[in-house]
Amino acid sequence: MCALLTRYYVFPDVGEQVVELLRRRHSAGAFPGVSTDEEFGIALTHAMQTVNGDRHLRLLYSVDEIPVQDGEDSEVFDEVAYRQEVLLSAGGIAAAQRLDGNVGYLDIRTLHDANIAAPIVSAAMTLLAGTDVLIIDLRRCPGGSPLMVAHYCSYLFDDPTHLNDIYDRPSDQTRQFWTAPSVPGAKFGGSKPVYVLTSSTTFSGAEEFSYDLQSRGRARVVGEQTKGGAHPGARYRIGPHLQLAVPQGRAINPVTGTNWEGCGVRPDVDVSAEDAFDTAYGLALEHAFTLGREGARRAVVDEAEAAREGLCAVRR
Repeated sequence: MCALLTRYYVFPDVGEQVVELLRRRHSAGAFPGVSTDEEFGIALTHAMQTVNGDRHLRLLYSVDEIPVQDGEDSEVFDEVAYRQEVLLSAGGIAAAQRLDGNVGYLDIRTLHDANIAAPIVSAAMTLLAGTDVLIIDLRRCPGGSPLMVAHYCSYLFDDPTHLNDIYDRPSDQTRQFWTAPSVPGAKFGGSKPVYVLTSSTTFSGAEEFSYDLQSRGRARVVGEQTKGGAHPGARYRIGPHLQLAVPQGRAINPVTGTNWEGCGVRPDVDVSAEDAFDTAYGLALEHAFTLGREGARRAVVDEAEAAREGLCAVRR
């Protein structure tokens, strides 16, 4: 663990502080009383995070045995198992539906690797392209791939847009992430309203998704301040059931010049996570009434009025 932290942690000076703390506590006998791998992972994670509060820095326990990797410093990855996970989770999407009032709703639980899950996401975004407002629910999303964030965002902007940069310590390079100039299927587009729902457990890539849209003025964030993790990294096998998550990079937003590490993404509309959906849906329905009721829109307005009455009844 100490060797990996020294070699890869995004801030070398902080990495050395973590290493010094672990060695000092180990020498003092701080960890021998821990009886299981799971308890050991919790104890080491707590110790490491006391240095700078980096919530991506963790020693993770796995119930299933972690396969031995090809090289000593190879990342933990089982492609066959991962592809099955993507398929069984519908690409990380729990729901993609049209709500009454022609409001789109997308409940994202994981931002999977775009190289594998992009076709599923494209189908969901195409389904919602004709809605007048889009609600993206990230309240239960712990994060994932920045490439998937860029893929989703490519459906929400009309022109190529610079979303985020990530500096990577091992390569000493900074990679830019932009929306794609074209996408499979239909775009939602860059002018219709978007609301992003967040909670105090929204984390990592889900925070980037929120932050990218908010910083560009493309969406309003509704809910709670997020968890505060902007240091992506890799995972390394430490033992049969333990893997070390090492933050190797840091996000740099091209608009703000900084990121959400430690402070989280602050909502534009500050409400509890429990109330975030009703609040955003109410705002979306108000927009629906501004679009007129001529022709086919008459049925949409009727739906919106009924849905608004339902929300009011719940609040009463």
